[in-house]
Amino acid sequence: MQVTTVIKSAALGMAAFGLLASAGCGGDRQAAGEKTYKIGVVQLVEHGALDEANRGFVDGLKERGYEVGKNIKIDQQNAQADQSNLQNIVHRFVSDKVDLICAIATPSVQSAANATKDIPIVGTAVTDYVSAKVVRSNEAPGGNVTGTSDMNPITEQIDLLLKLYPDAKTIGTIYSSSEINSEIQVKAMKEYAESKGLRVRVATISTVNDIQQAAQSIVNEVDVFYEPSDNIIASAMPTLASVTDPVGKGIVCAVPTMVQAGGLATYGIDYYKLGVQTGRMAADILEGKSKPADMKIETAHDLMLVINKKNAEKIGLTVPNGILQKAVIVE
Repeated sequence: MQVTTVIKSAALGMAAFGLLASAGCGGDRQAAGEKTYKIGVVQLVEHGALDEANRGFVDGLKERGYEVGKNIKIDQQNAQADQSNLQNIVHRFVSDKVDLICAIATPSVQSAANATKDIPIVGTAVTDYVSAKVVRSNEAPGGNVTGTSDMNPITEQIDLLLKLYPDAKTIGTIYSSSEINSEIQVKAMKEYAESKGLRVRVATISTVNDIQQAAQSIVNEVDVFYEPSDNIIASAMPTLASVTDPVGKGIVCAVPTMVQAGGLATYGIDYYKLGVQTGRMAADILEGKSKPADMKIETAHDLMLVINKKNAEKIGLTVPNGILQKAVIVE
């Protein structure tokens, strides 16, 4: 979502090149004279989906032979959802001359792209790189940014919502007005929901502190909530659930970890596996196999149907057996 080995002669330089070329075949990558790469990881905020993407990124690198303590150093930083922190972190990465930046979540990749046009950047948990204005196109990014997209299967998620709430007339949604990824998802959700004859009530927030008031402002006007992969909401699902649970209103989420944190259900992305994909892309860049400019934005390979059975019971909802039999059950 950087410490270079000094080569003291042309002969040693050629030897080091040979070692690097053979390193991609696996085995012990920490051969004499091999470079130790320095990677900066900047995560927007701590919550389940981003944490899983981060963990997957590290494991994806390790799968390809890049391991902390052997041939990479990783500087892990969390901005705690603060834009000034993001800027300070990525500018320090640039000053430290890291070899690669992993930017986790849309605001992170935007900050990294604004800070450097030279250091390779791989993003993950980013909804739309083009709308975020960090690539020219998904097929041919054209600059120093590439990565994986977490664009959700929104139509399938609303279809799931309708199977759980077949009599629903109005959907409520709350999202951060500063997150373009959330705006994109909510726009797509509204269009599809309205095509199904549903109304959508929207409330926007700026910080975690706004969630409870926003939820209370619409909870009595809606039948069920749909929440996009909004980073502020995802970091505070229990706060939203504290308003929706007492009145029996479920939350269909974009992200499996949000379901586990207080939601009801999703058909969504496995963020750990998305992170692994991103780590593999980073490995291709470190090995010189590809450049971000030529690496198309990848989408998630795996989706999960997830039901929080305990939360369903808490709000008095009976989940159809046909859904339960296909779902991963979390509590």
